[in-house]
Amino acid sequence: MEILTWTYLLVGLSFALYIGIAIWARAGSTKEFYVAGGGVSPLANGMATAADWMSAASFISMAGLISFAGYDGSVYLMGWTGGYVLLALLLAPYLRKFGKFTVPDFVGDRYYSNKARVVAVICALFISFIYVAGQMRGVGIVFSRYLEVPIEWGVVIGMCIVFFYAVLGGMKGITYTQVAQYCVLIFAYMVPAIFISMQLTGNPIPQLGLGGSLEDGVPLLEKLDGVLADLGFAEYTSGRKGMGDMLMITLALMVGTAGLPHVIVRFFTVPKVKDARLSAGYALIFIAILYTTAPAVAAFGIYNAINSTAEKKLDELPNWIATWEKTNLIQIEDKNADGKVQYLADPKANELTIDKDIMVLASPEIAELPNWVVGLVAAGAMAAALSTAAGLLLVISTSVSRDLFKTFKPDISEKKELQIARLSAAGAVILAGYFGVNPPGFVAEVVAFAFGLAAASFFPVIILGIFSTRINKEGAITGMLVGLVFTIGYISYFKFISPELNTAEYWWWGISPEGIGSIGMIFNFICCYIVSKYTPAPPAHVQELIQEIRIPRGAGKAHDH
Repeated sequence: MEILTWTYLLVGLSFALYIGIAIWARAGSTKEFYVAGGGVSPLANGMATAADWMSAASFISMAGLISFAGYDGSVYLMGWTGGYVLLALLLAPYLRKFGKFTVPDFVGDRYYSNKARVVAVICALFISFIYVAGQMRGVGIVFSRYLEVPIEWGVVIGMCIVFFYAVLGGMKGITYTQVAQYCVLIFAYMVPAIFISMQLTGNPIPQLGLGGSLEDGVPLLEKLDGVLADLGFAEYTSGRKGMGDMLMITLALMVGTAGLPHVIVRFFTVPKVKDARLSAGYALIFIAILYTTAPAVAAFGIYNAINSTAEKKLDELPNWIATWEKTNLIQIEDKNADGKVQYLADPKANELTIDKDIMVLASPEIAELPNWVVGLVAAGAMAAALSTAAGLLLVISTSVSRDLFKTFKPDISEKKELQIARLSAAGAVILAGYFGVNPPGFVAEVVAFAFGLAAASFFPVIILGIFSTRINKEGAITGMLVGLVFTIGYISYFKFISPELNTAEYWWWGISPEGIGSIGMIFNFICCYIVSKYTPAPPAHVQELIQEIRIPRGAGKAHDH
């Protein structure tokens, strides 16, 4: 069968499965809509969390980033993986014990202030919309290539699918849909990785294939270093970013993870605090399968891409080039009119431009794998993008219905609250679609900005809210606003207002926009501490609540007797 037929078949079957699950598990109450009724098993929640976590940025864009950035791209790998460990060990159990559905819910109650809750809602909406823009862009790219429609139409189709099961099923529908999506995306990621590892190194385990040797006995990474150096690029295993910037980007991604509202809410869907810890452990294992494979996929992809195009005559180029050219994500310009394609580091002489976001999607075609594998990767990419988009849309709808409407209209009926949640999810889908058509960068870059904003706004108030009884509402509000405004201002200046200055020479302290969330976080911590020190302490009942969250139930009873 043709690639298009396989794609329609596999994507169609997976969509039918997701929609069927959404109808079967549709939410009938606000508790089911927000936290799936709190009755999900740790194993299922671990899978759902992994799917929610591994977005289009993880599936489509991360290996593409590493392909072109080499060692420098490892910050995404380290930051996102380390961040999940931080979230699972340091925050998830305490937030689950606190018993609130959302981060703004936690902030509002812990800081005994509706103003703090509203500021947290604004932060959650900023983060979620920027993050979801990256997912919709990923959806558009997949549809554009495999269904041969414009990216704009791809985004619209994706919006309709997400709208259906997020709005109908709420968290209950999304959770069980995400279990299926995890199975699809991990299978779709691993199958081509195993095939290509066997092709290049003879080793079926991609992680070992990365350190293996090619047919001629030369280690893959050594060969890749030589190939890139010959073309004028930095060696694949060498880094060009400054150590300080690497550290700040990794830190922003790590602590940004711990402040991501759509991941935190997953720990409320299990019955007990113990189950929250267990599901975090399962999720880490499921996430590690993809994340340890990504460096191998990146190296295999760039090696095959260069080998199949460099110095080839225009009429000898492989089929994958012509296919991807239709999406405008690959561009060829024969600048010296010699009839050959030159891929070079010098932008003036380079004749081949490849969008970073296509590397994972194009890898099976570049390696000339069977057509069904290409269709499978399309289904996996859709699963990754849609699972995270659905989780984010639920955060947006919950923030509007529960944290805004319910706060100012506490007597609102459950039926009306559910209606508002669904309407706000619908509005969020439309806005996310607009950002998907007009994204502020490539997928992983857009997502990195969302992490920076989460680091600068949420992480300090969550961590201080759990581990300090002295931080008060004035400190929390000031810290969140300072962190958010500073980080948005810095990113906007270098990305949109003066993009020509977006180089290490002009960055403050040599820190790129992707890493500035770490500085925003430090400003947030400082403001929280100073303002809290010179304003009244939190009420006694709030201080007791914080102590209760941290101390296990029943602790100290044996000592008392």
